[in-house]
Amino acid sequence: MKKLPGFNTILYATDLGEHMRPVFRTALDLAVKYQAQIIMLHVVEPMSSAIQAVVDTYLTEIDAKKVHQDGMREVLQTMKRRLSRFCEEELGSQQQQDLRVKEVLVVSGRPSEEIVKAAGKHGADLIVLGKATHHVFGSEVAGSTARRVTRHSNIPVLIVPNV
Repeated sequence: MKKLPGFNTILYATDLGEHMRPVFRTALDLAVKYQAQIIMLHVVEPMSSAIQAVVDTYLTEIDAKKVHQDGMREVLQTMKRRLSRFCEEELGSQQQQDLRVKEVLVVSGRPSEEIVKAAGKHGADLIVLGKATHHVFGSEVAGSTARRVTRHSNIPVLIVPNV
């Protein structure tokens, strides 16, 4: 029987939603089992075109760009602090057992694209993310980000129920 490959780097993608802890714990369990490192990633979506139109209507082009850049920089910094704090809360004593979160990343863009891009850039062997579900005609379906990531990823993707 052929041996399955292990994992050295796990990309854990989170939307920082209320049900992210079970998903992160799954990534931690896998990291312990495979002695892998975790890269935590949160993607902040850019301003919608409707919001951008409102900003452009009331501000000059230069002011609108400054507001957008300053606002996005502040959001990214806040999200990175939240993600780092969450990581510290969850790891506790496990961090002392040589389990390391290699990096905490917060980027701006389309979530599915940025997740796949980060996995490639950081040499991830596995992507772990939660399954946001939506009800369509009485049936649950996986969220669009999870579907897109599985469709475009060249590495295994583990989708964890986040309930």
